[in-house]
Amino acid sequence: MPRLARLDAPGVLHHVMGRGIERRKIFINKKDRNDFISRLAELAEGNAMDIYAWALLPNHFHLLCKTKMRPLSSSMRKVLTGYVVNFNKRHKRHGHLFQNRYKSIVCEEDVYLMELVRYIHLNLIRAGMVKSIKELNRSPWSGHSALIGYVKRDWQDTGYVLSLFGNGGSGKSRYMEFVKNGIDVGRRPELVGGGLIRSLGGWAEVLALRARGERPIFDQRVLGDGEFVEQVLSEMDEQSKENLRIRRNGIDLSLLAKKVCNVDGVSVGELRSGSRRREIVNSRGVFSWLAVRELGYSGAEVARFLGVTTSCVTRAVLSGEEPKVKGYL
Repeated sequence: MPRLARLDAPGVLHHVMGRGIERRKIFINKKDRNDFISRLAELAEGNAMDIYAWALLPNHFHLLCKTKMRPLSSSMRKVLTGYVVNFNKRHKRHGHLFQNRYKSIVCEEDVYLMELVRYIHLNLIRAGMVKSIKELNRSPWSGHSALIGYVKRDWQDTGYVLSLFGNGGSGKSRYMEFVKNGIDVGRRPELVGGGLIRSLGGWAEVLALRARGERPIFDQRVLGDGEFVEQVLSEMDEQSKENLRIRRNGIDLSLLAKKVCNVDGVSVGELRSGSRRREIVNSRGVFSWLAVRELGYSGAEVARFLGVTTSCVTRAVLSGEEPKVKGYL
């Protein structure tokens, strides 16, 4: 079964989950966890996303974030690739660390943000990493300790989360009470992904809707009601259509290469030669950024055209800034 395309756009709330391959540990010691946390901080401080909640479990992680102008896929690729390289060096191992690709669910913010913050942070108790709310308050391995003020993390958007519970100290105390009340609620499987059953909260609601002859729209990549799902899919579809429109208007990779080379004063042959000259590397980075971010090509397609590795294209896209598109397209 083909994998569904990820859903993403600026201002979208995502619940991101990543697991170790074969359920192996992805965090073995404090150095591992601190390495991962520092990479999350870099994303937030770099204005790639707002981070509301996170939790590091031995063999998986949770992250609740809202993307800004940088795509989620780009941010997560940077975090996970860099983390795996360092993890393998520290533990003298080789190969994959994470199971397949990470899972990301677009979430309806007004309905689910507070619930997801609580659910994600209580994972430490459910997993037995801490035994009580008092231990959770002091644990540095989730965003909860920053929300209550025990750990200072300037990069975590605690202000927005606490504002949902009230102003000043009342927001913090109400948040604490909300978390405590969630301990006995259970695992809340409906919060872990999209789909009809999960979005509606179980089979009872599904059967009730069917009895009334209603057929709500749902999508496994979205956690929200039918109206929200329809809105998300419509907005994402418009983005896809825009990329297709540009491509169908004749700007394929060959023409894009000519446009970039004409502006930068280099030849297409040089662009595709693998040359390490600075001006060629810069032009290749601009070409890769425009091809992936503006025209919607995959990194593999761009890599085949340039005659370089996919990782080379990925690095160029991740490290590049938005070119002056008007000058090239």
